Amino acid sequence: MRRPRAARRLPRACILDASHAPAAPLSASASGPLTGRVRPPGDKSVSHRCMIFGLLALGETTIEGLLEGEDVLRTAQAARQLGAKVTRHAPGSWSVWGAGLGSLLQPTETLDFGNAGTGSRLMMGVIAGHPIVARFDGDASLRKRPMKRILDPLALQGAQVLEQAEGGRLPLVLQGSAEPLPVEYRTPVASAQIKSAVLLCGLNSPGRTVVIEAEASRDHTEKMLAHFGAKVKSEPYGAHGRKITLEGRPELVARPVRVPADPSSAAFPLVAALITPGSDIVVEGVMTNPLRSGLLTTLQEMGADITLDNRRDEGGEDVADVRARFSSLTGVDVPAERAPSMIDEYPILAVAAAFATGQTRMRGLSELRVKESDRLAAIAAGLTVNGVDCEIVGDDLIVRGGPVRGGGTVETHLDHRIAMSFLVMGLAAQQAVTVDDETMIATSFPTFRALMEGLGARFS
Repeated sequence: MRRPRAARRLPRACILDASHAPAAPLSASASGPLTGRVRPPGDKSVSHRCMIFGLLALGETTIEGLLEGEDVLRTAQAARQLGAKVTRHAPGSWSVWGAGLGSLLQPTETLDFGNAGTGSRLMMGVIAGHPIVARFDGDASLRKRPMKRILDPLALQGAQVLEQAEGGRLPLVLQGSAEPLPVEYRTPVASAQIKSAVLLCGLNSPGRTVVIEAEASRDHTEKMLAHFGAKVKSEPYGAHGRKITLEGRPELVARPVRVPADPSSAAFPLVAALITPGSDIVVEGVMTNPLRSGLLTTLQEMGADITLDNRRDEGGEDVADVRARFSSLTGVDVPAERAPSMIDEYPILAVAAAFATGQTRMRGLSELRVKESDRLAAIAAGLTVNGVDCEIVGDDLIVRGGPVRGGGTVETHLDHRIAMSFLVMGLAAQQAVTVDDETMIATSFPTFRALMEGLGARFS
């Protein structure tokens, strides 16, 4: 395997103008029954990792079903800047020629990740494990998101932050290490991004990297490490945790990857069908990884008519076709330990809870405060402006369901999941629901509007 080249320092550069496109409001109003079969875009978490592992592996990694949202395309561009040859052959069909672990190029320009929190944080782990210097930046939303939780363990592994904005935020300049230190790191919160950054840095360590989680987070990085030939072991730790052990400096070999449909994207048409009278839809090829299926579990506890058919394995992930029919939902208590398996789905769960009978209490949602927006506050504000009785108690969100008046305009705060969730609300509310901007939906689900309109949804 080729060993790292010597690093050289980048000169100080001007900060990029991370401006946002003009806002584009969109309204959703009550439609007839939603019907049909659809397949949402590929999973965003897996799509980011395909690009990153394609960069680090020797040879050609072929990818089918890649999510072609703006976030993933930013990660693809960063992979190019670091020396990979990245080619799009057809919709969802890509190839990545990687130079191999330890052979990344010094980027000559800023790695601009736009709104991509996952891409930026995972790539920090990659840079930290190589003797190069990279400047990271993003849009106004990403600049507000905390990076210190990623940078702290990377510093233990030998990386150095040369420049950063106040509070450890973007823009920042990270210098990696030629000899990343093997560490045993206990994550302070359940976060696949923290775990993945540590493991990606540890790939180029001469020793063994261990990550211990008190609460298990999504495990796509571990699965993909094994898929590309790394020696990695994941075992139970405590009541709900995992211990992941990675042997450093493997020979990563390019492998084909088929990306399953994103369960976070599938959540929007599924919940829309559950709350819209007469609806009956099938969402095909949805990832049903147990560490990503907390929403399905919760909806079924609420009385949702959801069935999983044609269960199968695609690219090492559990997949099924999910059928959802209009249902009379009942409020439930959602335990805090379920949060890691559905952290991105709480906005759409809150919409389902608004149409349920009785009270739903979602516990332990502190992580929502550091997403693309303060999602906890944004959810509550969106519910309130549309006449839904809700409150935040500590880190819990309480929603008291019933007929939803609608009629409000929701501030999205540049958050794609807030925008899509409240557009789904409008499909079953008494009055239309408007979001102040739909443009950022393209970061994760560029075909959202067309897919939903194909099922019968009404937008204007």
